[in-house]
Amino acid sequence: QVQLVESGGGLVQAGDSLRLSCAASGRTFRSYAMGWFRQAPGKERECVAAISWNGRSTYYVDSVKGRFTISRDNAKNTLYLQMNSLKPEDTAVYYCAAAPSFTIVQAEYDYWGQGTQVTVSS
Repeated sequence: QVQLVESGGGLVQAGDSLRLSCAASGRTFRSYAMGWFRQAPGKERECVAAISWNGRSTYYVDSVKGRFTISRDNAKNTLYLQMNSLKPEDTAVYYCAAAPSFTIVQAEYDYWGQGTQVTVSS
């Protein structure tokens, strides 16, 4: 089992940067693919970015390409999401999640964090 705890959210202005972190418990973190999802009010949750267990494969939704970077440090059991040039439309609750293999399908993620709020003001 993997327990996930996100941190790093907050209130920022458009154009600012934030780095989200997701700390994972257990020694099996390195065996899981990981993803960052977000859910804005009134919208469905979407996969923002995903990364394979070894970091060699990544995925980004079109709206964040060139602005967000997903990375992981398996030695520290931590997943990151560097978010640059933030826009008001990036406002959402951000969740990290773990899956047995690289995927962007929510249903294939077995473990979820509690979420961290990111609010971008214009």
